[in-house]
Amino acid sequence: MSEDSRDFRYAPDPDHPGWHSWNLSDDTRFNAQTMGHMLVRREADRLCRVRMFPERRHTNLLDMVHGAVTLALMDISLFAAMRTLLMGDAAAGSVTLELSSQFIGAGKPGVPLDAVVEIMRETRRMVFLRGMIVQGESDENLVASFSGIVRKPSGK
Repeated sequence: MSEDSRDFRYAPDPDHPGWHSWNLSDDTRFNAQTMGHMLVRREADRLCRVRMFPERRHTNLLDMVHGAVTLALMDISLFAAMRTLLMGDAAAGSVTLELSSQFIGAGKPGVPLDAVVEIMRETRRMVFLRGMIVQGESDENLVASFSGIVRKPSGK
């Protein structure tokens, strides 16, 4: 089942069974230019996982995933979780009000990097989320934790 919209390509990913693509339709924008191909899947009623594939271009001088890439994954995962778990295309136009992050470890290139995101509460205008950035089999490498508040789009 494809749920492509004008802004996103959100459809089952043939190369990753059980996952959906999470890519902007416009490949000249930040997500595609910086992050590359991304995936999303529902893991529970209020929990989803967003995956990116870190490459050398995502690394710092220590050959680890750059902190800015990790922060971008956090922010993008807030919206992927909202769209996947709550609102569908209605999430378009939402904005991040707050993103709090704690760096705990380092991500490695060549190994999928996942944001595991939980929706804590939804109100009429806001969504409160928290998550972890993890890497490796069984998520054994904890890279960061985060929480965020997203304002839903106005009814304009």
